[in-house]
Amino acid sequence: MVNKPINRIKVMLAERILTNKDLAEMLDKDPATISKWVTNTSQPSLENLIEISKCLECDINDLIRK
Repeated sequence: MVNKPINRIKVMLAERILTNKDLAEMLDKDPATISKWVTNTSQPSLENLIEISKCLECDINDLIRK
């Protein structure tokens, strides 16, 4: 069995009781883009990570640590 890495954005959203749609609205992004980020299909740019950390009121390191 292969362990899939835990997606930190998904964890932070769950801790704050927010949805992908909520984050998409905060960032003015398409919900499909957020979905790709939380399913590890694609990764946000550094600029987007900074904006995500601001929206979720967390340190950027909390989003990128393993």
